Amino acid sequence: MLAQLKSACLTGLEVYTVSVEIDAARGLPSWDIVGLPDTAVRESKERVHTALKNAGFDFPPRKIVVNLAPANLKKEGPSYDLPIALAILIATEQLPAEGLDQFMVLGELGLDGALHPVHGVLPAALEAKSAGLKMVLPAANAKEAALSDAPVYGFNHLSQVVAFLKDPADVTCEPKPDIDQILQADRPLKYDFSDVKGQDEAKRALEIAAAGAHNVLFIGSPGVGKTMLARAFTGILPPLTQAESLETSKLYSVAGLLTDQHFLVTDRPFRSPHHSASQASLIGGGRIPRPGEVSLAHHGVLFMDELPEYRREVLEGLRQPLEDAEVTVSRVSAQVTYPCDFILLAAMNPCPCGYLNDPHHECTCTPAQVSRYRQRISGPLLDRFDIQIELSPVAFNDLYDKKEAESSTTIRKRVIATRKLQLDRFADRSIFANGSMSHQDIRQFCALGPKPKALLRQAFESLGLSARAHDRILKLARTIADLDTGGPISERHIAEAIQYRTLDKKQWQIN
Repeated sequence: MLAQLKSACLTGLEVYTVSVEIDAARGLPSWDIVGLPDTAVRESKERVHTALKNAGFDFPPRKIVVNLAPANLKKEGPSYDLPIALAILIATEQLPAEGLDQFMVLGELGLDGALHPVHGVLPAALEAKSAGLKMVLPAANAKEAALSDAPVYGFNHLSQVVAFLKDPADVTCEPKPDIDQILQADRPLKYDFSDVKGQDEAKRALEIAAAGAHNVLFIGSPGVGKTMLARAFTGILPPLTQAESLETSKLYSVAGLLTDQHFLVTDRPFRSPHHSASQASLIGGGRIPRPGEVSLAHHGVLFMDELPEYRREVLEGLRQPLEDAEVTVSRVSAQVTYPCDFILLAAMNPCPCGYLNDPHHECTCTPAQVSRYRQRISGPLLDRFDIQIELSPVAFNDLYDKKEAESSTTIRKRVIATRKLQLDRFADRSIFANGSMSHQDIRQFCALGPKPKALLRQAFESLGLSARAHDRILKLARTIADLDTGGPISERHIAEAIQYRTLDKKQWQIN
């Protein structure tokens, strides 16, 4: 007897409906799976066979052929266990086939028939919603799938699924979570700007970065507070919108980072990969393409501490994602594209020993050592940092200053107001912050009067700025003006933006 069920195949974030076709004919007992299955899919034969027997179902000796159509798509992972098991029950007449064409089925089977969660459920559920299908899957994936507003039914065991498909009247679908309510819930900040002593210039730089989505590079000696400032940065970013939360949650679903308790990304991501990270783990890829750290930081922050310690090819791989806000991973079997619109926050020491220009420690590095250290970061990558700022050691009096610093909540209100101004400005465009403006946008929205233009010309010629650095100064000045009054860019806005080009200044040039 022939049986069919619908399941899903993920290629990156793209979802394709898969038809699980099974023919159980009389003949010499055998079992074959066709349709480009990977190792995990081929191994489902043993899991399904054992799970069916341990769940109390018959597994008659038949010649079984499983076809996963369309056959030209690579099928990966254990999510086909449940649809294969159910299709076998239909083919062996232990489960009626009526009405099952309205379900999309996903789930991994344990040897005792228990259902285990699988990856990529949220994109699959959104596809099921658009196709008008209901979903049957493990209970641990039910809340995640319910975000799509598709009818979702979650179960813990194969026998529960079979009972439901025989008589669905007694089971209610998983209610859709209230996404807006979840996003608006108050969550305490682990790091607050009020806890950071001193470093007022760095705090100002981060406020500008948050307001305009600008990339930031901190240079400073060990212990000046670079990492603490970076970790407090997400606390001043605007809250995620519902669309941003769902888009980021899709990436986390594909990466297998959502759980039954944390089924939705509610805060802007903060990813901090170690400097030993490979290019595949940072940019994305692997034998089976998976989102890298740049994509997991989508709509959030990618923090790269000890920037010169990363391998050169890893750093150079950042250039294209920073420009395009997406990354394409090409493999023989597939080409997948992941979004990666993030703010890059990086920190580095001024020299190998860390104490160049430190007033309290003597630098032991030679000019050649300092030069080699800085040359690990290419000029094109440095140009992509809108803000380059040197941090000085915190003074003793600042540590014991009883004056309460501004909290992250206060700064965040100004950031939100500035972002709203930009959203109104770019209402007819596909950009949401000044940091994403193209060259044409800069010409339109960053027009300068004679005096600001003369100041920028002087800086351009004296510092030897590139055209990219010129545009980034203008974008930065536009954000500073928005934080100020929202009016035209003035001389002081240009002057402050130029101050954040530390690595272009002469005292940073090593001969």
